[in-house]
Amino acid sequence: MSKRQTYTREFKREAVRLLEQSDQTTAELAIHLGVRRNQLCKWQEEVNKHGVDAFPGSGRREESEVVQLRRALKRVRNATF
Repeated sequence: MSKRQTYTREFKREAVRLLEQSDQTTAELAIHLGVRRNQLCKWQEEVNKHGVDAFPGSGRREESEVVQLRRALKRVRNATF
């Protein structure tokens, strides 16, 4: 089983820009970029729908400092000396 390929926000935005400004077809551009054609279309839909807020991140939220501190406190309390 292979790991899912991930692309940066900048790569996705540049791919959509190329799709909209290039004379290449979606299929040709997808081959050139090494992505699936339908993925390129989904990225374009995302940009059209959300504009600059498209591709907010990996879906993982940053842990807040409070959560990190609580976890550290729990480790300290459970440590045996």
